[in-house]
Amino acid sequence: MIVDLPDTTTSQISKTLVKIREEGGVVALGRVLTLVIATAPGGEEEAIEAANDASREHPMRVIVVSSDPHEAPGLASRLDAEIRVGGDAGASEVIVLRACGDAALDEESLVMGLLLPDAPVVTWWPGRAPAVPAEAPLGRIAQRRITDASTQHDPQAALHALAQSYRPGDADFAWTRLTLWRAQLAAVLDQPPYEPVIGVQVTGAIDSPSTTLLAAWLRLELDTPSTCVLTGIESGSHGIHGVRLDRPGGSIDLVRDVPGVATLRQPGQPVHDLALPRRSLRDCLADELRRLDPDELYGEVITRGLELLDATEAEGVHA
Repeated sequence: MIVDLPDTTTSQISKTLVKIREEGGVVALGRVLTLVIATAPGGEEEAIEAANDASREHPMRVIVVSSDPHEAPGLASRLDAEIRVGGDAGASEVIVLRACGDAALDEESLVMGLLLPDAPVVTWWPGRAPAVPAEAPLGRIAQRRITDASTQHDPQAALHALAQSYRPGDADFAWTRLTLWRAQLAAVLDQPPYEPVIGVQVTGAIDSPSTTLLAAWLRLELDTPSTCVLTGIESGSHGIHGVRLDRPGGSIDLVRDVPGVATLRQPGQPVHDLALPRRSLRDCLADELRRLDPDELYGEVITRGLELLDATEAEGVHA
């Protein structure tokens, strides 16, 4: 069910939610969190679809704030809302707020009256993110703040900006997309001959901040020189291409030449094909919502690991 509320107020939205629950039996009981999605006009539906899918694992209230910070000045203040429940909202209830004019200037006040009481708040910017998420109006009210460096104009620059602005509670989908790669590499290194890794090379597309984060994680965890090789996207190949771990007895190569499938080559062992698909938006969101405490490892990688990686590459350039 979708209820449209043109030219409305937060108070009227709250009253409508109560009315819907009383008349239709739709309740907020069991909602474990409030997810606030801050997006530009036109980007709502993809984010809502991912949130609806993730809500089957994490029942929640979804508040979508859609506004354009670059809209022409002088527009009349107006707030249009849309409430989606039942089959149109998965296991959540979705409130879409489309604000313009002065109504869009104070995003925090738009959502405060719609937050679930005594429930944690997660804010997600699926597109353009603020310079310092923790200090943004919608970031101040959240325990977790999720960005996506890959959607920024310059993903690599965005990643380094996140390192400078990092606060405990920040997260980025560039890190979440590494879960399968990290698990596979850890499994390989847990097998004999247990030789030390003496060199690391990670390759990927220049529009893939996950490639850089993977190299930073390996640099931090293995305490060995690591290089990150970024290639152009002219061939149409995006994301991480492969990882090489050099050891005294030979190199381990995990290469994804085919979408969704990686080839593992190790000295003295047969070649293996492994399922290694790129994670969907829904999978990344559901993964991040599983924990509401700060991701300390991400914090270490985005700050110290990235710094160590930059220092290693700088030494290589001047060697």
